[in-house]
Parts: sequence; structure tokens; C-alpha cells
Amino acid sequence: MSESESSPAGRTVASTHSEMTEIILPNDTNILGNLLGGRLMHFIDLTGAMAAYRHSHTHVVTAAMDHIDFIRPVHLGDLLTLKSSVNRAFSSSMEVGVKVWAENTRTGELSHVASAYLVFVAIDEQGRLAKVPAVEPQTPDELRRYADALRRREHREAEHARRKEAKRAAAAGVVEGSAGRL
Repeated sequence: MSESESSPAGRTVASTHSEMTEIILPNDTNILGNLLGGRLMHFIDLTGAMAAYRHSHTHVVTAAMDHIDFIRPVHLGDLLTLKSSVNRAFSSSMEVGVKVWAENTRTGELSHVASAYLVFVAIDEQGRLAKVPAVEPQTPDELRRYADALRRREHREAEHARRKEAKRAAAAGVVEGSAGRL
């Protein structure tokens, strides 16, 4: 991607809102009749990708599931509603927040059951990074999530640098240790 390419015009958080509803069936559950965590993660990934597609207007791939909180179990027969939106966009990546609710179909009780942050990267038809529009937060909640997304990104980058350095140090230790045995 060349420096001369300009970023697309900004888009509002509201324009990225996506929602998906699923009924929890026996194939989605464990032996206790609760939704499998991996299945929930799959639903979260799909709903997050919808928001990222709406924002970027191009192909997206999941780069990270930054954080997920499993708050309450979801039961066989519940209706699961997932809502997502882009919190912040960077050059080619976007942080998406997803909130999940379960509705007991017999009582109508609605419970917040999970929340997650994911990072998606926009790519073009050839699989190269694609620029994404800026996010234009408008409400106080959108402004808070926009600022929080930058803090989470800084934390991810610091953690990546720490792991890279630890890997380098471990490799250097193996090389040094090997040299002593020759």
C-alpha cells in the first residue's frame, strides 16, 4: 500500500451496527444443556465481522479476539442476540465490540451473557492490507469506547513487543547454551 493512497471518508459508529439472533439447539450445547463456549465465540466472530464489513466495505479477516467475558450460561432453547459495532478504526484494522444477550423463551427474561472485543483487518482482492475509514463517534458512549479502544491497542502492541523480546531472549539462551556444549 503506497503512502499516496488516501483514507476513505469517515463513517459513524451507527452505520456499522450489526445484529444477529440464533436459537440455541441441541447441537450447540454441552451435556449440561449449556451453549458451548466455542460456538458462542463463532457467533461473536460472525457478528463482529458484519460490523467490520459495514465499516470497511471490503474483505476482512479476524486478527485477534482481544478479550471475551463469559458472564452467564446460555441454555438450550434460549434465543441469543448479538450486537456489534466498530469502536475505532486505525490504518487497516478495526476494533469491534460485541455484546450478547440470551432470552428465555418461556419467561421472556433477558440476560447479558457475554461481551468481547475483536480486531479485524481489511484486505483487498489480492489479500493486501486495505485502508479503512476513520470512525466518527457521536454519542458519549461511542466517545468512551473510541478512547478505550486506543488504550487496548496500546496494550496489545506492548504485549506483542514483550512476547517478541521473550522469544528472542529464549532463542539467544538456547544458542548460548548450545555453544557451551560443543
